[in-house]
Amino acid sequence: FWKENCLLRVIMAYRKVVLVPGNGGDGEIRDFNWYGWLEKQLGKASIECVMQSMPDPYYARSNIWLPFMKNELKCDEQTVILGHSSGSVAAMRYCEENKVHGLVLVAAYSSHLDDETEKASGYFDAPWQWDRISANVKWIVQFASKDDHLVPIDEQTLVSKKLNSDLRLFNGRYHFCDANFPELVKVLQEKR
Repeated sequence: FWKENCLLRVIMAYRKVVLVPGNGGDGEIRDFNWYGWLEKQLGKASIECVMQSMPDPYYARSNIWLPFMKNELKCDEQTVILGHSSGSVAAMRYCEENKVHGLVLVAAYSSHLDDETEKASGYFDAPWQWDRISANVKWIVQFASKDDHLVPIDEQTLVSKKLNSDLRLFNGRYHFCDANFPELVKVLQEKR
């Protein structure tokens, strides 16, 4: 039984977490929000965390970010993609065509929010393929805050309903731009 249980854990475990950040940050990704803090915390838990400053950081265009996720960040079936804000949108679009182990979506949305930069990103030009996203991942956890000033809570709960995600709802976290995010580390440890 012990050998079978260990083998099952190895098969079911993910190999790495890939952070796909929100747009707007130019410079070292680890200096933004909780990103650098997360990398340190996951390192302490012996969880590999991959993060690179993204190309096209202000516009986060799909025709640049999605190939970068595949070719440079190497998102695959042993990867948990952690998307924050526009990074969550990229993560969802990526999973329409690619299998990954899991998705963690922070401040996720599915419309351009009447924002010109979002309209130009390319993520909202086609209908969402919710069933394909769900079929290409083993699990989805979503973090949303009722008082997010950039992404309305209705938008975030719509994503949760469409993906049947495990929604973790907060108050007072706004757009999750804090210096740390312990609840996120806990989820990633639990899913290991």
